Amino acid sequence: MKIKHVFAITFLVLGMVLVATGCATPATVAPTSAPAPTKAAAAPAEAAPKEISIGAVVTATGPLAASGDQIKKGYELAVETINKAGGIDWGNGVKVPLKLTLLDDESDATKTVQRMETLFNDNKVALYLGGSASAINVAGAGVAEKNKVPFVTAALAVQAVHNQGLKYLFSPFTKNPQICAGFFQMTDAQNPKPTKFAIFAEKTDSGAEVAKYCAEEATKRNYTLVVNDSYAPGATDYTAMITKARDGGAEVVIGFPTPVDGIAMVKQMKELGFNPKAGLFIRAADSPTWMQSLSKDGDFFLTAPGWHPAVKFPGAADMNTAHQAKYGGPALAATGPAYAVVQVAADALTRAKSIDREKIREALIATNMMTVEGPVKFNADGTSNMITVIDQWQGGKQELVWPPEHQTKPLVFPAPPFSGR
Repeated sequence: MKIKHVFAITFLVLGMVLVATGCATPATVAPTSAPAPTKAAAAPAEAAPKEISIGAVVTATGPLAASGDQIKKGYELAVETINKAGGIDWGNGVKVPLKLTLLDDESDATKTVQRMETLFNDNKVALYLGGSASAINVAGAGVAEKNKVPFVTAALAVQAVHNQGLKYLFSPFTKNPQICAGFFQMTDAQNPKPTKFAIFAEKTDSGAEVAKYCAEEATKRNYTLVVNDSYAPGATDYTAMITKARDGGAEVVIGFPTPVDGIAMVKQMKELGFNPKAGLFIRAADSPTWMQSLSKDGDFFLTAPGWHPAVKFPGAADMNTAHQAKYGGPALAATGPAYAVVQVAADALTRAKSIDREKIREALIATNMMTVEGPVKFNADGTSNMITVIDQWQGGKQELVWPPEHQTKPLVFPAPPFSGR
């Protein structure tokens, strides 16, 4: 999987000397009910375009394909809902449909960059929607900045990219510092609470960031970090880390593995007799592939996918019903945030009433609305203060266990040993 050096890709893209300004045409979509209506300065309306071109590079093949499929469905469903109502509200009874273009990056951040240039040069997109994973979206943020095209994305947990002063990146998605803080708040609520932790850190920017912030949370509480080791993506032998965690009495293990790596870890944990009371495997445990591969051994592991169809936000239940009707199953974890991204983009287009990318960017800065993912209001760095959703596999089903006000079932803690599942 060629996503190891995405920050290098970002810096390269940002360093390219290319002045590209967007001259498309704007559009408007009815915003979802907001905690307070978004306010923007009125501007003379532009002539309505025939359609508004938006696009995303969403993985359809390779290791990230499962996440990409969830995001694709969220985008498609949201655009379909908007267009069924006529499209973006341009005022004076005029509505403009959205035209969504999706390209495959084959789980390769280098191809993400190439495909985003295609969307810019050939499809003349008014804004970009994000891709399938943090590493992919870090690369995409550099392209958006170079081309001066607003980039609205979920599936981006990395905080570091938001610290670079980018002007076109908007991400209504929980970041790694909030994931770690929320997870430790949850474990602190247990009685007795765990105090010995192990971190299995993937040697990627995302993996290092999860390790950094979760280690900081443990240190704040004077907890013991039995293990804080790293491994290369695609490694096949995790014996040393697992044995150290087991022998050190680690009660909780935290990691950011790919699905393939996470599944291999769990199998080796069982073989080596390591039975932690809780395991947070961000990303790896997100999709149904987890249980399909591990069966009952995958139960009781936790993940922080950013969303669950049972969240108590306006429109979430209706969206899930529409997903069930269209795709024959409930919306999965990455689908809700993807749907919310289109809601945010549509709201900005509705207020901008323009496909001028600078006007769209200005409208995004002023966003203050409710989505199926919760309230969205962007900070100066392009982040938004989203809730930290933590799910746990119970009986082969993902249950929302944190935060308590959205809970579908209580957290099972401690998890039973593998022999008792």
